Amino acid sequence: MSDMMPSDPAPPPEVKFLKILTTTLAGVMIFGLLTIIFLLVTRLPGATKLPALPAAITLPAGEKAEAVTFGRGFTVVVTESGRVLVYRPDGGLAQDVALK
Repeated sequence: MSDMMPSDPAPPPEVKFLKILTTTLAGVMIFGLLTIIFLLVTRLPGATKLPALPAAITLPAGEKAEAVTFGRGFTVVVTESGRVLVYRPDGGLAQDVALK
């Protein structure tokens, strides 16, 4: 009975084609991932310029900062009491706006 069974059956041509496609896809994906990593490493470190910050900012008495944002030539602090404080680059208060 064992003489009737083939010892090493050859895979059908469709399986060989799928193996080639799978290997090609894996190679393209690895190449793409390496390209993305290369671009992130080479282009991101110099792309972001940090804003020039004042040496010190003094908030009015009793105020606590809730949010801080930076613009060209100014720093904005939003306090918990609903005031928007705009500071010049030297740290001096330029404008005080009440939101409530």
